[in-house]
Amino acid sequence: MHPLTHRSSKGVVARCLLRGATACEVLDLGVQPPVAHPMKLVAPGGLFEVFIAKRPGVFRYQLRASYAGGEVRQFFDPYCFLPTLGPQDLYLFNEGNEHRVYEKLGSHLRDLGGVSGVSFAVWAPSAARVSVVGNFNHWDGRFHPMRSLGDSGVWELFIPGLGEGELYKFEVCDQRGNLHLKTDPYGTYFEGPPNNAAIICDTRKFRWTDDAWMQRRKAEAHQLDRPMSIYEVHLGSWKRMPEDANRVLTYRELAVQLADYAIEMGFTHIEVLPIAEHPFDGSWGYQVTGFFAPTHRFGTPADFAWFVDYLHGRGLGVILDWVPAHFPRDSFALAEFDGTHLYEHADPRQGAHMDWGTLIFNYGRNEVRCFLIANALAWFDRYHLDGLRVDAVASMLYLDYSRQPGQWVPNQFGGRENLEAIAFLRQVNDLVHRYHPGGMMIAEESTSFAGVTKPTKDGGLGFDYKWNMGWMNDTLRYFTKEPIVRRHHHNDLTFGMLYQYAENFVTVLSHDEVVHGKASMLFKMGAWHIAEKAANLRSLYTHMWMWPGKKLLFMGGEFAQSREWAHDQSLDWHLCQYLDHEGVRLLVRDLNRLYASEPVLGRNDYNPQGFRWLSCHDADANLIAYARSDATEQTLFAVVGHFGGATRDYRIGVPRRGFWREVVNTNSEYYGGTGLGNDGGRNTEDVERDGFSQSLVVTLPPLTTTVFKWSGGP
Repeated sequence: MHPLTHRSSKGVVARCLLRGATACEVLDLGVQPPVAHPMKLVAPGGLFEVFIAKRPGVFRYQLRASYAGGEVRQFFDPYCFLPTLGPQDLYLFNEGNEHRVYEKLGSHLRDLGGVSGVSFAVWAPSAARVSVVGNFNHWDGRFHPMRSLGDSGVWELFIPGLGEGELYKFEVCDQRGNLHLKTDPYGTYFEGPPNNAAIICDTRKFRWTDDAWMQRRKAEAHQLDRPMSIYEVHLGSWKRMPEDANRVLTYRELAVQLADYAIEMGFTHIEVLPIAEHPFDGSWGYQVTGFFAPTHRFGTPADFAWFVDYLHGRGLGVILDWVPAHFPRDSFALAEFDGTHLYEHADPRQGAHMDWGTLIFNYGRNEVRCFLIANALAWFDRYHLDGLRVDAVASMLYLDYSRQPGQWVPNQFGGRENLEAIAFLRQVNDLVHRYHPGGMMIAEESTSFAGVTKPTKDGGLGFDYKWNMGWMNDTLRYFTKEPIVRRHHHNDLTFGMLYQYAENFVTVLSHDEVVHGKASMLFKMGAWHIAEKAANLRSLYTHMWMWPGKKLLFMGGEFAQSREWAHDQSLDWHLCQYLDHEGVRLLVRDLNRLYASEPVLGRNDYNPQGFRWLSCHDADANLIAYARSDATEQTLFAVVGHFGGATRDYRIGVPRRGFWREVVNTNSEYYGGTGLGNDGGRNTEDVERDGFSQSLVVTLPPLTTTVFKWSGGP
C-alpha cells in the first residue's frame, strides 16, 4: 500500500499502490454519508489514481480495495495523518538537546484520533528516500515511503493497523540510487541473526514493583561511600542447562538463581556485561547493533525488566556495561547509515578504531550526541538500572589512542585530547544524575587522566566511580611471580597508595583478566601446585577486600575456576566439590560479609584518614601491613599480608594496646589451608616497632593474609 494525496487549485489527486488489488476507491469520511470516489488503475502492479474535485488537501478518508475472490478491505491511508513529531522536537534533536528522543524516533505504538497503529521516525539526512518495510508490505519499499521532515533530516510515517510483534526495517535509498536495508537505530527489540529485523515492542507495559528500592536509591544519591561489592556476570555463560541441549538461561531464570547466589555470597550489586543487541556472540556484547534493545537471547524486553525488578526486590542493584565508544561495521546497522558516514567520522584517522576493527562515533555531531545521551537515559528510564559502567573511556579521551604518529588528527589546539568526546561524557554524566538521582556512572578508564570522578562544575568528567586499573595491573604482576623473587617487585604492592585517593576507585579483577591467554585467576598465581595457587589467591582476595575502594570480581573467580573464561560454556561449578575451590568461595563470602558489616571498611573507602601503613618496606619478608580505621581510631583493623613461602613469627607495630582478635586467616582449614594461625588473636607487648610504642608478635604462615580487629584493652 502506498497512497498519496496531492493538492491542486481545483481539488485533490489521490494515488495508491495496492499489491494484488483489482479495484480501489477513496471513501471520504468528511461528509455524511461518506462518499466513495472510484479510482482508476493507471499502471500494472496496482497503481490507482483519482481526482477529487473541490476537496481540501487534508481531510479524513479511508481506502476500500477489492481483491480477486471477492475480498474487500477498508483501511486508513498512512498519509492522511499529520506527523507525530513537531517543530520543537526536531529543533531540540538537531541541537543535540532532545534528551528523550528515544520517545520520538524509532517505532512507537500510538492512537491518533481513535486509530491505532505505529509511528516510525528515523534520522537519515542524506537519503533520497526512506521506506518502512516488513512482512506487512512484503518487504517492498514502494509501499510505505516515509515523509521527509525538511532540514531536520528526519523521515516519519504513521502506519495504521500495525501492532506489537511486527518485524520491520528501513529501506534507505542513497543519493546514488543504492538501496541499504537498515535496522532501526532506536529499535527496542530485535530478532536474531541472520535477519536482525527490529520488532515493534511496547516497553512501557511492564508493571514495576520496585518503588521502595527506587525511593531508597534516590534518598542515598549523594552517599557514594557505602558498601558496594559487585559480582560481574556474563549472562550467557554463568550457568547453562546441560540437560536441555546446553541452552542459556532466560532473564527470568537468571534473576532467581543469580539473586539466590549473590545474596548467599554477600554481593550488593550485579554488573552485567553488555546485553544491548549484538549479532556476534564472540564480541561478548561489546559490538552493539541495537543500542536501545536488550538482546533477544534471553527473552523479551519485558523479561529483562522482570530481571531487574526481581533483583531489586531481593535487595540487589543492577549495573550494565554500556558501550558508547564504538560500533561494528555490520552493513545492516549504523555504519554508513544513509549512504554517508552519518554516525561515524568519514576520516579513518578519526572514525576507525584500530584495536577492534570498529567505527568511532562522531561526538561533535549534535544528533549523534543526542542519540548516545538518550540511550544512556533510556536504560535508566525503561529498565530502572542502578548504574552504567562505561566501557573503553580511555579510547574516547585520546585522539591518538592505539595510533602511531600520522594516524591521528590533533584537536583544534594541536593536542591529543578528544575535546568533543570529553564534552559528551560530561554532559551524559550530568544528565543521568539530573534525571535519575542515585544512578551511578562508572568509568573503565585505564590512564591517569585527571578528574575522572571529579564533578563537572570543578572541571572533572563527572563520573561517580572509576575502575582502578593501575592497582589491578600492579597487584597481579606481583602475584604472578614466584615467592622467591617477589622481594624484587615489592613496589607493585605499595605504589598504588600514592594515587589511591585521587579518584573514587572501584578495586577490580574483571573479565578482561581471564581471557586471551592471560589464564584464570587461579592459574595466574605464582606457584606450582594447586594448593599453593589457591593459598595465593585467598591471600590476594583478602588483601583486595581490605584495601580501600569498592569491590568487583568477575564470575568464576570467586571459586577459583581453573580454566580461562569461555563465553559459550557454563562456569565449572562442579569444582566447588573440592576444597581448593570451595574454600576460596567461602572466603569471598565471608569477606563480603565483613566488608558490609563493618562501617570502617565499607564507609571509609574514600577517607584518607582511614588508612595508614604499619609496614610497607620489608621486601625481603614479602610482607606488607596496614591499618583501616574510623576517624577516632576506636575501630581498628590491622591487615598483614605475608606473600613469602616460609612460616614466620613477626613483630608488627600497632596503634593501640590490648587484644587484637584474629577475624580472618586465609590459612584456616575451613578455607583449605593448614590451620596454622594465631589461636584467635594476640595481645600487644610494650615493645616499640614501626613507630608505635606497642606491637604484636604474630605467626604468619606462607602465602597468607591475616586480619586482626582491636577488641579493647588498656
